[in-house]
Amino acid sequence: MSEMNISGKVVQVLPIQQGTSKAGNPWQKQEFVLEQGGQYPRKVCISLFGDNVAKIPQVGQDVMLSVDIDSREFNGRWYTEIKAWNIVHTGAQPAAPAPQQVATAPAAAPAQPQPAPQAGAADDLPF
Repeated sequence: MSEMNISGKVVQVLPIQQGTSKAGNPWQKQEFVLEQGGQYPRKVCISLFGDNVAKIPQVGQDVMLSVDIDSREFNGRWYTEIKAWNIVHTGAQPAAPAPQQVATAPAAAPAQPQPAPQAGAADDLPF
């Protein structure tokens, strides 16, 4: 398979997963979500395995990834996974938290609560 590259901004880092293979070898996997720019931004879930987990980028970082795409069948259904094997930080680093300042002016009025999204909204997709 030829080398494939994907670039974008990291928008979420998922918890690390660990276990032991059937052969008794320990394994670890961590996934993160990359948002690709453009008129219609797309989000892609990317996996890192083994020692590559140490290369996990932070939320807000712009990266270019070298990836392999793999599909496998289980019980008549196909599952596809995108596995990164190289990560290059290409630009924006995550913003450092702003230092807390002592308020010298009266406190602002509390923010109005946001209404809860309605059931069946576009964000409630089952996948």
